[in-house]
Amino acid sequence: MNIPNFLTLFRIILTPVLVILLIDGRLFEALAVFTIAGVTDGLDGLIARWMNQKTRLGAILDPIADKLLLTSVFVTMAVLGYLPTWLAVTVISRDVIIVFGVLILFLFQGSTDISPSILSKTTTLVQLCTLFTVMVNKVMGLLDTVLVPLFVTAAVLTVVSGLHYMYLGIRLLTAVEET
Repeated sequence: MNIPNFLTLFRIILTPVLVILLIDGRLFEALAVFTIAGVTDGLDGLIARWMNQKTRLGAILDPIADKLLLTSVFVTMAVLGYLPTWLAVTVISRDVIIVFGVLILFLFQGSTDISPSILSKTTTLVQLCTLFTVMVNKVMGLLDTVLVPLFVTAAVLTVVSGLHYMYLGIRLLTAVEET
């Protein structure tokens, strides 16, 4: 197993630990674990490119790790009342739509090779920053004024990114039907 795939698996393992810490109200520790998970998210791709260690497994595991981390933390924080439920529902709905879209493409094409767009990467980064900011605010109480604009920005990017993926999926399905 290469280093990027190890980092991705480590991020997957950190997710339930993070959820437990949030539920137990251990916010400082949760913030530390979330920060480590975020750093591993950036490092796995950087190392894979830098050391030429891109693998098919990594291409599959990385988005799964991202979805698992984001979905788990958005749901947990919404249930705890740390962020609006409408934001958690928006983020999770987009991810469910993407997963079903990939499944449909796989059924029609037999394989799918969808690379994340800059818009999608930006959306993930803003979602991560939103969760990070909420945790920092819960630990230090300094960032109340930025939360609502951050929630709105995350929601808008999430919706636009979801629509973009739907557009790309429809284009791919249309191309399959025409052949």
